[in-house]
Amino acid sequence: MIIVTGATGNLGRRIVERLLERLPANHVGVSVRDPRKARDLADRGVRVRRGSFDDPASLLHAFEGAEQLLLVSLDRTGEACVTGHRAAIDAAVEAGVGRILYTSQMGAAHDSRFQACRDHAQTEDLLRATGLPWTALRNGFYAASALQFLEPARHTGDIALPADGPVAWTGHDDLAEATAAILTDEGRFEGPTPPLTGPAALDFDAIAETAAQATGRPFTRTVVPGDTFREQALTHGTPAPIADLMLSIFAAARNGEFTAVDPTLAELTGREPAAFRTLLERAWAE
Repeated sequence: MIIVTGATGNLGRRIVERLLERLPANHVGVSVRDPRKARDLADRGVRVRRGSFDDPASLLHAFEGAEQLLLVSLDRTGEACVTGHRAAIDAAVEAGVGRILYTSQMGAAHDSRFQACRDHAQTEDLLRATGLPWTALRNGFYAASALQFLEPARHTGDIALPADGPVAWTGHDDLAEATAAILTDEGRFEGPTPPLTGPAALDFDAIAETAAQATGRPFTRTVVPGDTFREQALTHGTPAPIADLMLSIFAAARNGEFTAVDPTLAELTGREPAAFRTLLERAWAE
């Protein structure tokens, strides 16, 4: 039995679908906050149980019988994130889970400029301390984030963002395929994986050129001071902690934390990961 948390989210749902291509449905279970959102999975024979990171007893029930647990990282930051992960890891130990896999990030480090990467590093420490077999999937930075940053430029033609650095933007579909491959070949990686990345590291200057090639329209790249970017975000209703979190992505990119490009993702999927241009064309076509 493989249990996946966050199975109604962008990444978790894709992973479950890839698992169902490889395994009978009764070998797959999901732990979700709202089982109603996973009703279609239950109809297909997947075991669906409620599991809330704020309710350890529910996690213990959701993880029952798991040979492997895929812990999809929470969409929280700081102590709230690490506390939730700790609850899940403690429940996994109590439930007798055989192996815990965790969706970490390529830049996971205690001294990262990006809060989420510091959270990942703390979570990996918790996994290491369990004594259980564990794997940290060092995922490349999600290309979906770059596409969100590009959304205003889609209409204006001007990519107005803080100074950055090259980032190995990586697609959810490729990461889901690789994760399913790892889950169905138990023990392939012990501890952190190599970076699971797209085929190239691009800064937003390069992305401006890519967008122009993909659309046939000109795109400019304007470097916006960090304070100005933050004020603009606040003006548009972004909460201050989220604005600061976004700024820290650019600081970490300037620090070279997301530049690594590695062949492991391609080896796991048996194909070259999607290039950023492909992901952009697909997203903008939709």
